[in-house]
Amino acid sequence: MADVANARTSRNGSEPSTAELVQRATEQISRLVRDELALARAELAQKGKHAGIGIGLFGGGGALALYGLGALVATAILLLDLAMPAWLAALIVAVVLFVVAGVLALVGKKQVSRAVPPVPSATVRSVRADVDTVTAAVKDRGRG
Repeated sequence: MADVANARTSRNGSEPSTAELVQRATEQISRLVRDELALARAELAQKGKHAGIGIGLFGGGGALALYGLGALVATAILLLDLAMPAWLAALIVAVVLFVVAGVLALVGKKQVSRAVPPVPSATVRSVRADVDTVTAAVKDRGRG
């Protein structure tokens, strides 16, 4: 960016020609695009790594919670069995579980619909800053 903003003089000591300026701009834009793509790739790889670890830990916690829930369901059925027949106690617990599952599914669907696609936010900010810098340099060059 500094080359465009500072507008170095050409080999013969005068102002650089339009062809030289276009060549410099082309080289710098090409390098800038490669650098921004590398930054986006690195940022997304890092986010993917964190997401993978988080999903694995979440899955392990979910499996253990499932065993705990099974134990609680058995406890609830045995507790209700003291006051009514076992089949009725199991039916009541099953209906309650299905209602809770339905509510959780609806809330989960709402959350998923609100999710946005993953975006390399640091790269987007960097590209915007680069575009602003180039725009300002072109405007300054045009006035001078």
